[in-house]
Amino acid sequence: MMKPVMTERDLIEQIRNLACDKGEGLVQGIGDDCAVVEKDQQHVWLLTMDTLVESVHFDCSWHPPYLLGRKAVSVNVSDIAAMGGRPVFTLLSLGLPADFAPEWATELSRGINDACHQYGCLLIGGDTVCSPEKVTLTLTLIGETEKDRVLYRHAACPGDTIWVSGSLGYAAAGLDCFRSGEVGGALTGDPSEYLSEYPSELAPCIKAHLDPEARVDLARALAQTGCVHAMMDLSDGLATDLSHLCQRSKVGARIEAEKLPGRTGLAHAASLLKKKRVDWMIAGGEDYELLFTADPKDSHAILAAAAGQGVRVSPVGSISVGQGVILRQKTARGDEEQQVAFQGFDHFTRN
Repeated sequence: MMKPVMTERDLIEQIRNLACDKGEGLVQGIGDDCAVVEKDQQHVWLLTMDTLVESVHFDCSWHPPYLLGRKAVSVNVSDIAAMGGRPVFTLLSLGLPADFAPEWATELSRGINDACHQYGCLLIGGDTVCSPEKVTLTLTLIGETEKDRVLYRHAACPGDTIWVSGSLGYAAAGLDCFRSGEVGGALTGDPSEYLSEYPSELAPCIKAHLDPEARVDLARALAQTGCVHAMMDLSDGLATDLSHLCQRSKVGARIEAEKLPGRTGLAHAASLLKKKRVDWMIAGGEDYELLFTADPKDSHAILAAAAGQGVRVSPVGSISVGQGVILRQKTARGDEEQQVAFQGFDHFTRN
């Protein structure tokens, strides 16, 4: 099969150019984690949609339906969080093969319901269809926030510190562990105790892949500081998502490999699979952590807000004048720099 002549971002840009970007109540259309629509004089609605496709985003041979249901909600809620909002409503479109197992669908629904309860949103409707072969889940999330607290991608400034929450690369490492056969397939016990079935050294990576959590409370706390200039969530890898933020803000970025959080936790998986940790950390994808920028003078406020939520945030680089994303890392030959812009996940350029 010939490779497509358009990348995913080319396709999105084409759609964006053809779409109407003006309309009554529309504050922000295509280009951020969510569309923003006026709710009243003080508040806005945040709207986002995400699709999970079997064999692209998940594998039923190792991803139990309960955890898949939770993940489907979490990855959508993550977009709401990235704009500084809280999730309110969700709509589900579910495609299942004609011969689906009722028990599987029940567990999937239970996972969706439990995740909605965790994040405080209500499942209010949707659609069910017969899929020719694979399982598909499309969720639409509707959130809200104060109009003056919305966090966009387009306001990063040269000199800003680049921050990320949590650890990077764990989900990608967990996925590779399953693909390699180094960890077992489908769970045999209670999904709520799934981590007990895997090696403890790999547990953080397994959890990040099977059951990620959206950083709603942290994002809300950061928004309340008024210090964050630009923010988005990390779904396609730091290299690609930071490139999107820089492109929207018309700036460049430099990141330091030694400052990327999570290196120690990736050591066992990297040794087991003969992989480089930094590759997972910058290009693996599905981290669902927060990526944001702020003035260096506001670092204390950023750290205090994160500490109040019990979440680690790490400065990993800085915003620069110009274009592109530069990764600096120490090698046997000394410090080396490389351009890594848009080197994360792309649906239409996968091997």
